[in-house]
Amino acid sequence: MIWKPNVTVAAIIENEGKYLLVEEQTSNGILFNQPAGHLEPNESIIQGAVRETLEETGYVFIPQSVLGIYHWHSRADNTVFLRFAFIGTVVGHDPGRALDEGILSAGWFGTDEIRKMTYCHRSPLVMKCIEDHLAGKRYPLDILTYCD
Repeated sequence: MIWKPNVTVAAIIENEGKYLLVEEQTSNGILFNQPAGHLEPNESIIQGAVRETLEETGYVFIPQSVLGIYHWHSRADNTVFLRFAFIGTVVGHDPGRALDEGILSAGWFGTDEIRKMTYCHRSPLVMKCIEDHLAGKRYPLDILTYCD
């Protein structure tokens, strides 16, 4: 058997003390997550984060640094995820844009509010990424290389 982790990308976007999260319908009910999703064929990891943010929130995301690379094993469905998380800003919003299937809404939430709703986070990576952001973790984008 060949083992293959699921490669995902995520955008950690903070503005005036609030973080952008999406509310999504999942097989486990309604949960909250950063704008995130699976890397698609023929796109760089950075391009994936930009695309997922636009598709899930209607915001144009500009990555500025790598927050971290996270390894998480979901015991519920025995799936392993490798998450590439990026810090950046948004430079535009299309509130009329149709969001990805399953995305109910996107909104801005304060850190205390996010901590209180850990029971409905998509994964423990939601809070871990925010904690790492608050701790000042940052790595240059050029540590990632895309060869076509």
